[in-house]
Amino acid sequence: MPVSDDLDSRTVRLASPDLLRSVFRRHAAGVAVITARGESGPVGFTATSLSSVSAEPPMLSFGVGTGASSWPAIAGTDHVGVHILGEHQRELAATFARSGADRFGAPTAWREGPEGVPVLDDVLAWLVCRVVARVPAGDHRIVLAEVVLGDPAGPGSPLLYHQGRFNGLRD
Repeated sequence: MPVSDDLDSRTVRLASPDLLRSVFRRHAAGVAVITARGESGPVGFTATSLSSVSAEPPMLSFGVGTGASSWPAIAGTDHVGVHILGEHQRELAATFARSGADRFGAPTAWREGPEGVPVLDDVLAWLVCRVVARVPAGDHRIVLAEVVLGDPAGPGSPLLYHQGRFNGLRD
């Protein structure tokens, strides 16, 4: 495909994983942690792909890589926890994003919630959701989940992910 004379040919690149990552580093996204009960204990990961899908019924989606350590549990569970992190939770977000980390060890504060889902303490909001579909999408799966119950009342401002870093919301 030819590059238009109107476009700066120094920055225009063909589609690639690097191009997609570069573009999405410029997209600020809210930060969530997805949790589930696994065969050998709780699992979880940091997600910036969380989206509202439907109000009736209340439904959301998130992406998870099939190579992620949490994928086997997410692939086999009926319920997941969805946690919206506050700007005071940068370290928690980093812990759940780090490969090989002890995500549920100290200082992570959590409890077993409804349907056996791990529920994180001190988050802005949390939901327990019933998984209704896992849709193949390249090296990921898009998980569709229906909200069962939750708590939207945590204090604070949201944590954002932008330019490869966790940041607070600025006015």
